[in-house]
Amino acid sequence: MMICKMYDSSLLIIYLISFLASVLGAVCGIGGGVIIKPVLDSFQLMDAGTVSFLSGCTVLSMTCYSVVSVHVKGDSRIDYKVSTYLGIGAAAGGCLGKCLFEALNRWFSDAGRIGAVQSAALFVLTIGTLCYTLQKHRIHTRHITGKSICACIGIILGIMSSFLGIGGGPINLVLLYFCFSMETKVAVQNSLYIILISQVSSLIFTAVKGNLPAVRPALLLGMVIFGILGGAAGRRVNSKIDSHTVNKLFIAVMLIIILICVYNFVQYM
Repeated sequence: MMICKMYDSSLLIIYLISFLASVLGAVCGIGGGVIIKPVLDSFQLMDAGTVSFLSGCTVLSMTCYSVVSVHVKGDSRIDYKVSTYLGIGAAAGGCLGKCLFEALNRWFSDAGRIGAVQSAALFVLTIGTLCYTLQKHRIHTRHITGKSICACIGIILGIMSSFLGIGGGPINLVLLYFCFSMETKVAVQNSLYIILISQVSSLIFTAVKGNLPAVRPALLLGMVIFGILGGAAGRRVNSKIDSHTVNKLFIAVMLIIILICVYNFVQYM
């Protein structure tokens, strides 16, 4: 009952988080789940599995809008020869990541411990992403074209993003920079396309296994709607700023996520 009352008083805040995260996700190509997941975890209104599901649905709506939008406007810079295989691999890896999460859920009797593990893993991942981003001008990049290698890279992306419940996140951009030598704005579009494929498969996998959590329709629908609105706003912002500004915004978001992960880990422990 207490949780239900907290939902009633927090819906607008959750909608606002979904909107702002989707704006940043569309601008930076990180999907938004990497923001929504740790922020909602910090509220401790729902268990980790429910937060991951809601985050995934919000990200799915935002990425769907963003990918369709660039096609309608004739502004698509998606490299389908690369990103489709990355997306397929991410879809397969996403199923493995969910199985890993379910195994962890059975292992720990305390749901808070699961949140602590996810927070710690996301902290390490974000630190690594930030370090690479700050030094990427000194790092020699690759230009991978092999389909099987792309699929394998996608599997790694899928496992990490699904287990953490972030939908894709900053690790997509790092691998697109390093493995495929993509310029920032090109990487943003390709990242959102990969996240879209992996999120569709993730939702189907969850539904088939009968693991859909019981959530309030108003909460789910509101987050999806604000995810789309955030995606629309983010597309406009992205079109008006250059790649250097996108990089600076991305770094700022990573710093915020690191602080939230530390807070969540302490709270869960």
